[in-house]
Amino acid sequence: MIEAGRSGAGESVAILLSTYNGAPFLREQLHSLLSQTHRHWVLYWRDDGSSDATRDIAGRFLAELPPERAQVLAQDGRVGSTESFLRLLRHASEADHLAFAFADQDDVWLPEKLARGLAALRAVPEGVPALYCARQTLVDDTLQPVGVSPRVRRRPGFPAALTQNVATGCTAMLNRPASRLVSRSQPPAATMHDWWSYLLVAAAGGQVLTDDASVVLYRQHAGNAVGAPPNRFSRGMAALRRGPNAFMRIFRQHLAALAEQPDLLALPAAGQVEVLERALRGGWWGRLRALRMPGLVRQTRTETAVFRLWFLLG
Repeated sequence: MIEAGRSGAGESVAILLSTYNGAPFLREQLHSLLSQTHRHWVLYWRDDGSSDATRDIAGRFLAELPPERAQVLAQDGRVGSTESFLRLLRHASEADHLAFAFADQDDVWLPEKLARGLAALRAVPEGVPALYCARQTLVDDTLQPVGVSPRVRRRPGFPAALTQNVATGCTAMLNRPASRLVSRSQPPAATMHDWWSYLLVAAAGGQVLTDDASVVLYRQHAGNAVGAPPNRFSRGMAALRRGPNAFMRIFRQHLAALAEQPDLLALPAAGQVEVLERALRGGWWGRLRALRMPGLVRQTRTETAVFRLWFLLG
């Protein structure tokens, strides 16, 4: 049996692993969990309908953990990545964990990942929702480095969270208030679990904590659900290829989902959501006025300029 450490009271971390046809890389990710310097964790796993060896690989690994260190959710049909992760979060939030960490099936965690996130989250005042995220070392299929994710240049928050996600899910950790906040919510269809978590924490007036250190080997391969371009130029070109329609679709869905759940928002964010929704229903002059909203920017001037053009057109 694998010895993964005993949970101390209030010290355990819920690791949330959703899988789908992840057999080629899953073993390396699972074994990287065992290398964590913070050893008080419980692995929550849900498979979203894999047709390869994923379930066998994960099942064998969990069977080697002490029973109290492994929780398996029923598959109950294919629901997609976002809903699968949120089902894990809702289930884990019923237990007394200190923090909740999303885990992708194809990465490798560096040993200090959980410890760094916990150190940041512990400094947050009690009752305040908080999300921690960090940089990633980008690697190829064989874990050879190809780059490092960009630094977060502008302070994350709301309404900037509507324009861009800076919380890559494989690094993201939530504290207990944030997990309860996200668990109560209903995300829109087009979102991803990491962006939605970041958006909600920021809109609720919580803290978004960024770490300049790399904590994950973020594998880039043909099967990535999202992936990460190796530099800002590549990221910008990818955004231009996608065009304004895809971006404005998720922008509108995020606004609508937030507007429908005002009890989750701080008053300033609720007012900003109303202003932006009204602007998008009107003409270009109203949209120009809305773009004067403080904080409605992306990480760089160029990215912000593209966002403003798309907002005016969309």
